[in-house]
Amino acid sequence: MKQLATHRGHGVLHAVAALALLLLVAGFGMPQFSGASYVSSSRSMATVSAARDWTAPTVTLRAPGETVQGVVSLVADAADGVSGVRDVVVQYAAPSGGWVPVCTATTSPYTCAWDTRVIADGTYTLRAVATDVDGNSTTSSTVSTTVANNLVVALASPGDAVRGAVPLTATLSGAGTTSYSVKIQYAPAGTTTWNTICTTSAAPYVCSWNTGLVANQYYDLRAVATAGSTSTPSATVADVLVDNAAPSVTMQDPGSPLRGVVTFAASATDQLSGIAKVSYQYAVSGAGTFTDLCTGTTDPWSCSYDTTKLKDGSYTFRAIAVDVAGNSATSASTSSRTVDNTVSSVSLNDPGPYLNGTVALTANASSSAGVSSVKIQRTPAGGTTWTDVCTDTTAPYSCGWDTTAVSDALYDLRAVLVDGAGKTTVSAVVSSRRVDNNPVRGLDVQTANGGAGAGKVDAGDRITFLYSEQLNLASITSGWSGSPLAVTLRLRDGNLLSLGNKGDTVDVLLNGAVVNVGSVSLKEDYIKSNQTALFSASLTASTTTVNGAPATLLTVTVNGVASGGGGLRAVSTASTMVWTPSAVATDLGNRNASSTPVAETGAADREF
Repeated sequence: MKQLATHRGHGVLHAVAALALLLLVAGFGMPQFSGASYVSSSRSMATVSAARDWTAPTVTLRAPGETVQGVVSLVADAADGVSGVRDVVVQYAAPSGGWVPVCTATTSPYTCAWDTRVIADGTYTLRAVATDVDGNSTTSSTVSTTVANNLVVALASPGDAVRGAVPLTATLSGAGTTSYSVKIQYAPAGTTTWNTICTTSAAPYVCSWNTGLVANQYYDLRAVATAGSTSTPSATVADVLVDNAAPSVTMQDPGSPLRGVVTFAASATDQLSGIAKVSYQYAVSGAGTFTDLCTGTTDPWSCSYDTTKLKDGSYTFRAIAVDVAGNSATSASTSSRTVDNTVSSVSLNDPGPYLNGTVALTANASSSAGVSSVKIQRTPAGGTTWTDVCTDTTAPYSCGWDTTAVSDALYDLRAVLVDGAGKTTVSAVVSSRRVDNNPVRGLDVQTANGGAGAGKVDAGDRITFLYSEQLNLASITSGWSGSPLAVTLRLRDGNLLSLGNKGDTVDVLLNGAVVNVGSVSLKEDYIKSNQTALFSASLTASTTTVNGAPATLLTVTVNGVASGGGGLRAVSTASTMVWTPSAVATDLGNRNASSTPVAETGAADREF
C-alpha cells in the first residue's frame, strides 16, 4: 500500500511538472491553439478540455453513370477539418419514396458495393450522408441513374402538342446482344386501343408519325420491344395533343394616320393547343413583301411599335397567329393606312377597364403646327358614330365625364387633335371600357399555390375574390357572418360547359348548392375532357381597403380532393382567369352586385 501511495504521489508530481512546463513555454510567446482551452488548476493536477466542433462536414456522391448493371461501386468524397469524418451512409430512394441504405463506410475513399440485381429495373435517386465525430451531418446533392439488369424500354416525349410529321425515338437499355424489334404505338388518351405507327429492327429506333392521319385530340404513346415471344413496353407518354387545326385571327384597325408609338392588336383564338403568339407585319402599299413589326406573346396579343422608324407613306398591315403546336393563320390585310410623323400626334390615356361616377379623361397631343384643340369622344363599343365628351384648347388636355348620364355598357374612347393648320389627327381607340355604376362589382380574382406543386389544384392552394366595397355576407350564403365555412370547390372541364378544352371552370358549392360567389374560367386545361373534380375547402371573408374605402375579400382554401382527382392535370402555360360574379350577392345597402366579367390583374401566370 505504501508503494502504491508513493507511485500515486509521483504521478501527481509529474502532472504538476508538466503543467508548469506548459505555462513556462506559453509565457515565452509560443502560439496559442483554438483546439484547447485552459480550464482550472490546483496543487494536485491540471485539466485541459477540447473545443466543440460545430462545423458540419462536406460530402459529394460521384455519379455512377447514366445506366448501371450488376454490382456497382458507389463512391462518396467527404471531409471535415475539425473533428474528422466518422462515417458516410450511401442511400437510394425506393419506389415508395423512402430512403434505403446501401452501406456505411468509415474510411476514405468512402466506397459501397451496390448489388442492383436485387432491386427492380428503373430510375433511382442516390445520395450520401456524412457525419463527423461530434455528430454534425450533411446530406449530399442527389444523382440519378437507371438500373438496367434486364431490358428497359424508353420512349422520348415529342412534346405536349404536336402537328404534321412528328419524329419519335425509342431507346433500349440492358439489351445485351439480343436482337429486338421495336414498335412505336399510339392510342386515344386513357384507352388501351393501341395502333402501330412504325416497326424498326435496329438502333436507332426512330420513326415519323404522320399526325395528319388521326383526329385532333389527346393521345398516349408507347414503345414495345419484342424478342421471340417476349414483349417489353415502355412507360406511357401520356396526353400528347395532336393539333393540326389552324387558329383564327382578326386584326384590329390601327387607324390612320399613324404617328409615334402605335399599339397593334388582334383577336386570336385556338380551340386545341392555344395561341402561342401573334406577329404583326407591314408592307409598303402596292408591294408584296411583308416585314415584321412586333410580336405579342400574351393575351390580348397586342404589341407597340414606334412608327417613326418607318418612312411616311401608305402601308398595308396584317397579323399572323401561331398556336402552341406550330399551326399558323394570317388575318385579312388592313390596307391604305398612312404613317405620318411630320405633323401631329395624339393619344388618349386609358382610364381603366371599369368606369363609374365622374371619370377624368386625359389626352396627350403635340403638333409642329401647334395644337388648336383636342376633343375627347365616345361611342358604344364597335360603333362608328362618335359623340363629343368635351373639347379642351390648352394642355393638359382633359375633362370630366359624368358616366351616370349614359347607360351601363361597353364604350370605345378616342381623342381628336386639330392642329394649327386645321388638319385633324385621330388617336388609337381605347376600346371596350365598361361604364358600370352598380353599387358593388368584382375587382380582381387571384390564385396562390400552397400545395405540393404549381399549376395543379391540390391541398393548400387558394383562390381570392376582391369586391369594390363591402358585401352583405348573408347574400353569399344564408346566415353567413364571414367565419370559416366548410364548402366544396368544383372544377369542371370546359367541354361540359361548351367552353372548349381551355374553358375549365371553378365555382363554390355548399351542400350541393351553388354559393353566390360566381364562377371562374381558368382559361387553361386543368382537368381531362368532360370530367369534374370536387375538393373539400374552406370559405372565409375579410375586410380590406380599396381606394380608401372598406371592401370585401373572399378566400377559398383547398383542403384536399373529395372526388375526381384522377382527371387532374398539371398546367405549365400562363393564362389570365376571368371571374363572372354572381348578381345575387348584395352590398350593405341590399343593392345587387354587377355580374360583369372580371379579368385577373397582373402578368399572366399559372394558376394554383
